[in-house]
Amino acid sequence: MKKLIILLFAVLLPLSFWAQTQAAGGGYPLDNADVDLGDRPSLQRGAKYYVNYCMGCHALGYQRFNRVGKDLGLTDKELLENLIFTSNKKGEQKKVGDLMTIAMDTDYAEAAFGVVPPDLNLIARSRGADWLYTYLRTFYKDDSRAFGANNAAFPLVGMPNVLQHLQGEQQPVYEEHDDGHGHTSKVITGFEIIKEGELNVEEFDQVALDITNFLVYSGEPAKMVRGKLGFWVLLFLGLFGWLAYQLKKEYWKDVH
Repeated sequence: MKKLIILLFAVLLPLSFWAQTQAAGGGYPLDNADVDLGDRPSLQRGAKYYVNYCMGCHALGYQRFNRVGKDLGLTDKELLENLIFTSNKKGEQKKVGDLMTIAMDTDYAEAAFGVVPPDLNLIARSRGADWLYTYLRTFYKDDSRAFGANNAAFPLVGMPNVLQHLQGEQQPVYEEHDDGHGHTSKVITGFEIIKEGELNVEEFDQVALDITNFLVYSGEPAKMVRGKLGFWVLLFLGLFGWLAYQLKKEYWKDVH
């Protein structure tokens, strides 16, 4: 009986988590984000886009500029000239060793947006790379919303489409969905561009992927080091195992 309970728990818990994830995502099917932490140019572009378009409201409170520079191959000078645009409490430009926080006051943010924009340091770990990639690509025009935009992955989102001038304006394509019980509803199955942006669809998808790639990295920067360190750890274990075996043979040869 105990084994049966454990088996049911092991099966139902992942299904419950999946169902919660789908509910949180608004039911829109997620696109595959082919992230690659070994793609340094993508990470560099993602950092650039994030700082220019996202960091006005969303901090990366556990990340430091110089750690980003070290991992992404950027010098301190390049960081100061291209990524550090915020100031400290004294009004001075932040230093490379500072955390990637923002200047926006929380009281002002709540008054302006109705809610304090969240820190996105761990967004890729909590939501998943596929959700984040889909979210960035599925903003659409909705005049009923305060900022004129809605999102298929995050319905009734409370932020504007800050990448609109790159992507352009798009509107959803709906289809009737029958739930099998005589009830029908409209579901979003895709989008069509109604106003061209600076980038075509493929170019904008790459921008969304670069930002996603950077946020996946920011959620766990140690992953960059861990992958390289793993080879040397396995090599050490192999050599240590060989030496231990030789020592065992030497120790036991007189006994046998």
